[in-house]
Amino acid sequence: MNRVNTPLFAAALSAVIACAAATPVLAENPMVGGAPMYATKNIVENAVNSKDHTTLVAAVKAADLVPTLEGKGPFTVFAPTNEAFAALPAGTVETLLKPENKKTLTKILTCHVLAAKATAADVAKMAMADGGTHEVTTVGGCKLWLSAKDGMVMIKDEAGGMATVTIADVEQSNGVIHVIDHVLLPKM
Repeated sequence: MNRVNTPLFAAALSAVIACAAATPVLAENPMVGGAPMYATKNIVENAVNSKDHTTLVAAVKAADLVPTLEGKGPFTVFAPTNEAFAALPAGTVETLLKPENKKTLTKILTCHVLAAKATAADVAKMAMADGGTHEVTTVGGCKLWLSAKDGMVMIKDEAGGMATVTIADVEQSNGVIHVIDHVLLPKM
């Protein structure tokens, strides 16, 4: 029969429990487009793995924004899904991806990026402090109006379109992504 030194065992067990209690537990990022998102990877490194964001990734590449979104940040990216791009008028995406339309594409894409990290809780606090809607200016110089209701974050763009965050707070090494269901458009 094995004998355990009870006081020594109890002290060792207490040390293990104390160590475990002091170790922070990181919440897992949500899956996006069927792929795990890693807080240790940057926005581009994660986005290329999402099957729901292939159009966005193609657009970011066509606009030469990869180096920017791989940068230090912090950034908040409102990331439209393939379905959001497909809801644009027929031929819009194809036209925007042409080299001669790079300036317009860049403007649209940078209207989805804030030069700060804003979680859904941050948006809710800002909106509440501003009477329900908080205005922000994007990297592209567009105005967006952020609001939160019943735990959902909504974004109104300059063209009057409304997007809803469908997956919030996807942590990145250089910011946060919020998946949205509508392409945000500047006033043209």
